[in-house]
Amino acid sequence: MKKSMAILGAALFALLPLSACGDNDGKTTLKINEVTHSVFYAPMYLADSLGYFEEEGIKIQLTNGGGADAVMASVLSGDAHIGFCGPEAALYVLLGGTKDVPTVFGQLTQRDGSFLVSRKAEPDFEWSDLKGKEILAGRRGGVPAMTFEYILKENNFTASEININYDVAFNLMTGAFEAGTADYCTMFEPTASEYQAAGKGYIVAAVGEAGGEVPYTCYMAKRSWIKKNEKTLDGFLRAMLKAVKYTQENDAATIAPHLVKHFPSTSVESLATSVQSYKNIDAWDNDMAMTEQSFNRLQDIIESAGELSSRGKFSDLVDNSYVNEVYKNL
Repeated sequence: MKKSMAILGAALFALLPLSACGDNDGKTTLKINEVTHSVFYAPMYLADSLGYFEEEGIKIQLTNGGGADAVMASVLSGDAHIGFCGPEAALYVLLGGTKDVPTVFGQLTQRDGSFLVSRKAEPDFEWSDLKGKEILAGRRGGVPAMTFEYILKENNFTASEININYDVAFNLMTGAFEAGTADYCTMFEPTASEYQAAGKGYIVAAVGEAGGEVPYTCYMAKRSWIKKNEKTLDGFLRAMLKAVKYTQENDAATIAPHLVKHFPSTSVESLATSVQSYKNIDAWDNDMAMTEQSFNRLQDIIESAGELSSRGKFSDLVDNSYVNEVYKNL
């Protein structure tokens, strides 16, 4: 946690918050820094491809942070209007005493979106099989790694039996695994399915299914930015909720072609497989409002990992008023 707070704190001395940028064509550009690029976030890409953002007069400009700490630094510095990552990043900033705390205003995913990939086929995989094995599951203090730790503890692992390699950056794990590091690696879709299809590894478990419900990936922005851009924020949430509804009401084969724009090097068949994988674990939050119960469970997970010195107050970090109002009026 100290490392994360140091990184985030450094960004406080950077730029002042920006307003959403107006373009010559009348559209407002929203700069969104996403923690990684994955089919796990299909509704956001659908909102773009299906024209829902355009209907609201919005263009999105995506950048890949490659980790929640980098996403949060981008928001704090003003390089991004909206951060899209695990809410633990904002929680660390809150507990660090920052005044203009990034506020969570919408939750997209409600489970871990990674799949555990083994070097060998394990049709009868059990979590106990991981004893004595090395796993690449994310950086220390990040929700992916902490959720994985929590699962192992729930399966009766002791601290000495948990062998997670925290040394590899989140966005470099697959490359490290392919180069020979660790016995297992967690991967998001479509990477996991494509890795398996190429014969490089085998998906043995869905981490989200084992980990249960948790506010995994959320949208957040500095409070000062939200107050200045409430109309744009409402439009963004309206477009996102329409896309979530589309995702819930259509099958994977129908959804997949609309994702090609954001995954041009991935086949439609692979995208459909990925979408179905996330449908199978009920990955997306229907109303995009975080519950206090799930927030407290997240803190339980972080506390269990030894990364939480004190607990945050739900109302200090989360503001559901915008998404609740939009959802009610859709």
